[in-house]
Formats: sequence, structure tokens, C-alpha cells
Amino acid sequence: MGARIRRARKRLGLSQEQLALESDLDRSYMGGVERGERNLSFLKLCAIARVLKKDLPSLTRELPVS
Repeated sequence: MGARIRRARKRLGLSQEQLALESDLDRSYMGGVERGERNLSFLKLCAIARVLKKDLPSLTRELPVS
């Protein structure tokens, strides 16, 4: 998930800090998400997806359940 978020962010030309700010998250938290160190709540995932202009299925398709 984190790698998908990072790729989408970079495609939009956003810095990690910009994505975090627009998603109302801390930049260090966003870094943890991209490195796969943080588990996202549904609401946080929705906020990130909105900023990335992605729907949830495109971010979560074929990810392992656990």
C-alpha cells in the first residue's frame, strides 16, 4: 500500500509534506505509511485517496488481507 501511495504522490508531483498537509496528517506519519510502518484507518486512507485523486479500489486492489 505504501509503495502505491508513494508512486501516486510522485506522479502528481507532490512532496510527502504536501500530501500530508492536504490529507490533514503529520509528515512523519505519512513517511511511515509510505514505508509500510503504519496501519491506516479507513478515514485516513480516504483522505489520502482524495488528495491523490484515486478511488479506494485502485489503491487496494490485490493487496494481501493480512
